[in-house]
Amino acid sequence: MIRAVLKSGFYGMSAGRVSSLGWILCAAVCMASAPSFAAGKAEGRSAAPPASSKNVVKVSGKSQARTVGAGATPAAAPGARKREGSTVDRRVNDQRPMDKRAAATASRVPTQADARGQTLRHAQGSERRGKHDARSLKDDARAQKAALSGKPAAPGARSGVRTADVGAGQGARWMKASFAPRIVEPARVSIGQAIGLHQVGDPLELRSSVAMVLDQQSGETLYQKNADAVLPIASITKVMTAMVVLDAGLDPAEVIEVSEADRDTERFSGSRLPIGSRLTRSELMHLALMSSENRAAHALGRTYPGGLKVFIDAMNAKARAIGMEDSRFADPTGLSSGNVSNARDLARMVRAAHAYGQIRRFSTATDLTVDLGPRQTVFRSTNRLVDTPGWEIGLQKTGFISEAGKCLVMQARVDSRSVIIVLLDAAGSQSRFADAQRLRKWLLERPNEVTQPQDPLQRNAMLGERF
Repeated sequence: MIRAVLKSGFYGMSAGRVSSLGWILCAAVCMASAPSFAAGKAEGRSAAPPASSKNVVKVSGKSQARTVGAGATPAAAPGARKREGSTVDRRVNDQRPMDKRAAATASRVPTQADARGQTLRHAQGSERRGKHDARSLKDDARAQKAALSGKPAAPGARSGVRTADVGAGQGARWMKASFAPRIVEPARVSIGQAIGLHQVGDPLELRSSVAMVLDQQSGETLYQKNADAVLPIASITKVMTAMVVLDAGLDPAEVIEVSEADRDTERFSGSRLPIGSRLTRSELMHLALMSSENRAAHALGRTYPGGLKVFIDAMNAKARAIGMEDSRFADPTGLSSGNVSNARDLARMVRAAHAYGQIRRFSTATDLTVDLGPRQTVFRSTNRLVDTPGWEIGLQKTGFISEAGKCLVMQARVDSRSVIIVLLDAAGSQSRFADAQRLRKWLLERPNEVTQPQDPLQRNAMLGERF
């Protein structure tokens, strides 16, 4: 029919009406597509297929029958597998048209080969994951066994923990980390803790393993705990360093440059004094006593007449001169664990150092501003008790290295009595200051009692009703 209309229309038109050919073509196309469009609308309004209808689909050369139930979606292609969230479901739900590629994908019938391939890929993936997990567990066990035995782990081990750390030994704790695997070393214990000094009881329950309170005027021992135990004393050593420098009568205004030789090569500790800083001998002593600056103390010993070895010999000679029989000094800073003493000897040293006006003034200062070239730097005291209300401190020095624990020596005036307080090997960072407060309170309440705890069994008899 379309051909007849086109033929009659084309030959029946004049040349001036050739432009009407486009309208004729449009009409012919509309007439050709109208029956299929109408059939589609009728199909959309038709009822669902019967519940027992069957569609036969040719799959891989075999016939398979698929039953379409009464509630099946009419827009789904025959034999297509319905999947949740698939393109077919979306078309049925929102009635949106699909492009040709999506329609072809949705109407494609999965074959048995596809199912076998998908199953095989899942199996292979599970097998790879299982092998990887098993290898990781084996590597973890191997690395931990090597660390605990002190042997290096095998190279190339695939594990979430570090397998070849230097120094990993007995007691090391392993941690898993996806970004920076490492071994956390256990905290070092002090010598006092290692030999059990903290197990000795005392009436005030001090956290320091060694404690002593001495009357400065009479020399009477008011309180003691493990007073004869010889332990490292850390930066308490700097009090002896200051005495030896002052005894030599060196020029306090002489400028001394902090050199590379003053760098800590034993513990690699930091310092706020840069290499090349130029300070007077008096400023270096001030920083050594107030802020416990190791480079300042080392520079004082290095510039001593005769050098560092002569200076250390002078320190030990001074110790013998003031009666410190159980003390030895190995360096001017206290970084070496070879600087050892006990509470009785340190009380003698503090008593002797209190006679030096510069040591009293420098050690009890709260801060000092020094010029370090491009900028000025403020240094502060390491003892928070120097400006605490209620305390009258005439001399003080703090100290710490891992072998010594937290240490503190002080000369103070409590209730019109000048006393010397020695605290060694405190358990926490603030415990030495808390112990000093406990001792001060005890002195204010019972100033005339002499307490010498030696055995935990004596504790209840010594405490009385007030403690």
